[in-house]
Formats: sequence, C-alpha cells, structure tokens
Amino acid sequence: MIEVRSFASLGHADHGWLNAVHHFSFANYHDSARMGWGALRVWNDDTIASQSGFPPHPHRDMEIITFVRSGAITHQDSLGNKGRTGAGDVQVMSAGTGITHAEFNVEDEPTSLFQIWIETDRQGDAPRWGQREFPRETRAGRWEVVASSLPEADDALLIRADAKVLAATLKAGETIALPLDPQRHQYLVAVGGEIDANGQRAASRDGVAITGEALLTVTALADTELVLVDSR
Repeated sequence: MIEVRSFASLGHADHGWLNAVHHFSFANYHDSARMGWGALRVWNDDTIASQSGFPPHPHRDMEIITFVRSGAITHQDSLGNKGRTGAGDVQVMSAGTGITHAEFNVEDEPTSLFQIWIETDRQGDAPRWGQREFPRETRAGRWEVVASSLPEADDALLIRADAKVLAATLKAGETIALPLDPQRHQYLVAVGGEIDANGQRAASRDGVAITGEALLTVTALADTELVLVDSR
C-alpha cells in the first residue's frame, strides 16, 4: 500500500518566525487519521527565520532527529551539549529521562529542516545528543543511513528505536531501489522535485506513506533529495 499525502493537505501553522507544516497531528493541528505511521510520531517541515528559534523546552522518552535542508541550526541543552548542524547534516537527541534544549537559527538566512520524532523502545534511559556531518555527495544516487538503532553496522548516528532514517540525492531520470519488510512502515518525503514511487507520483514535500511493500523503487522526475523513515 502506498498513499501519497499532498503537501497542501498537511497541517500548517505560521508563527511569523516559524512556518511549520505538520505531516502528523501536532500542537494545534489534529487529524485522527494522521496520528503517526508505525513508530513515527512527528514529521514537521519547518522554516525558521534568521536570528530566531525555539527557546528552552523539555522532552522525555522520544527520539528526535533533525535533518537540516538549508541554512543551519544551533543546539544547546541541559547536559551542556552545544553544536551547529548545517545543511545536509543531521543531529539526534534521545530525550530519555528528560532533557531541556533550545534550537536557534543564528544565521543571516532562513533555515529549513525536517524534525522527525520516533517513539523509543527504551524508556527511562539517560538522555543524550549527537551530531554528524553527512556530505550530500556521499549519497548521490544511493541510499545512506543517517540514524539507526545499529549505528556501527550502518555507520550512522544512534537512535534508541527499531527504526532507520535514510537519505539520498537523485538527478532527474535516476532510479534507486530499496528492499523493504512488508510488515514494517516507511514514510518518504522528496524535496526539490517530483518523484515516482512504485508507480505513484509525489510532488516536492508531499508525504508518501508505505506499508506491505517488499521493494521501493524511486525515480526522480527532476533533481531531488529523499528522506525516508523505516520503523516497526
């Protein structure tokens, strides 16, 4: 089963400094048919204005992955971690027993990013934060795992969930395939250009909800970047 969820049908909140689009129910946006997909609970498509951001706020028992599409985000938390994550790179926060963090765009341009929340398999663990550069050229024409419950095997950032986050960049006309477990759930978003996913067309920033498929074949109809979550 593949369901394409058009960008126009998603939740939206414009706070001035933050223009947020919600693939699943979040904050003041509620859709009982879109409460999550497998262990994936949140996929927010955020644009943060220059010199603004999220003031300190707490999280608990959630895996939070930030995939920066353009610009950069600067993180600071109650554990003393501080770091800047630039375009194409990824940061991961395991909220565990509790963590307070702030995220600001201190750049002179807007920052666009995906913020992805996945339900943890290990409640009550100590909180942690990690960041890593993932040069876009290393995933040209292929899938690259950027976050995983098996970080050594996948050469990726650790998340405490039975899930993986993958990314790829494709030129127009290129096709890539990904074997899938039909019992699991996948959620795919393309940025920059239209794609064909197992015969279903999706525009830039549409959501593609997948389950029951043994193979995903994606063809780029224009240059595009792909981000996919695979979860139980």
